[in-house]
Amino acid sequence: MARAAQAVIDLSAIEENFKLAQSLAKGAKAIAIVKADAYGHGAIAVAQRLQPIASAFGVACIEEALELRQNGISAPILLLEGFFSADELPIIADNGFWTAMHSVYQVQQIRDAKLSKPINVWPKLDSGMHRLGLNGAEIQDVYQQLAAMDNVAEIVLMSHMACADEIDNGMSKRQIEYFDQAVKGLDAEHSLANSPSILSIENSHRQWVRCGLMMYGASPFAQTQINADQLKPAMSFNTEVIAIREVAVNESVGYAASFVCDQPRTIATIAIGYADGYDRHIGSGSPVIVAGQLAKIAGRISMDMASVDVSGLIDIKIGSKVELWGANLAVTEVADAATTIPYTLFTGVSKRVPRVYKN
Repeated sequence: MARAAQAVIDLSAIEENFKLAQSLAKGAKAIAIVKADAYGHGAIAVAQRLQPIASAFGVACIEEALELRQNGISAPILLLEGFFSADELPIIADNGFWTAMHSVYQVQQIRDAKLSKPINVWPKLDSGMHRLGLNGAEIQDVYQQLAAMDNVAEIVLMSHMACADEIDNGMSKRQIEYFDQAVKGLDAEHSLANSPSILSIENSHRQWVRCGLMMYGASPFAQTQINADQLKPAMSFNTEVIAIREVAVNESVGYAASFVCDQPRTIATIAIGYADGYDRHIGSGSPVIVAGQLAKIAGRISMDMASVDVSGLIDIKIGSKVELWGANLAVTEVADAATTIPYTLFTGVSKRVPRVYKN
């Protein structure tokens, strides 16, 4: 391998994080969310590792589901955004996919579809996020129509929590109460809990939980939380030092000359940039680990390179290992420095960065 940038994926950490979700939601079935290429970790590799223990997998769209099927994943796969057009329904049936549905017009599309076998449908209730979903006045009638259809096998009622990552936000309680009132009397299992809900809202667990960000070892919370603190980082985003130079006082580093040395500085150039997914908003002062020592980014991130102030660090040389985030530097710290979220950083790691898997 010529260029040093790589994302090392610890599959055992992903498995342990998933098992933590299962242990917290005792009695519930857990869906491993592998949409967006498993949040940048590699959907096929992650699904192959978890298939023996996951009750199902969750993806955003049919293309992601078909890729899993084509690579030997036989477990149920839930389309979290549902079907985008009626012509997807026969494909869903033929492949044993499950589908969310979010609008009244989709009821007729399911009824009219020519299917090889009945499908499992997950009607989504809009309990307050106001993104997708049926309202409280629609869910009862939609359920009754679906339950009467030959094209429908099982029904699971779902919703999505908007503020579960904010532990003291009362909206989660209001959403759960709204959901329970809207679906009262309907004979179906429930799915409410995403990662922050699994970790902190026991009343949301119900019969199905959807394990996403926590599976990859990042906490969804801004503060420490007893369960989230047990998560193990699954991705180490690494590279190497490719150049070192001494930069004089008042000299600048990088594009736009935004970093000006207040004293003589030792600057290391590392082989990583925004084309690799090292976000351009990760600016001066953001943390990075060089040769096991904490250092700071100096100046703007370039397309293929970044500069690091390694002044005062010991044993820094060409080829020194650099950890951008991972076991020694939490992705949440980097995300905070870039005023973004771990989801953005994980899913932004580009395809030109090799994924290296360890068991």
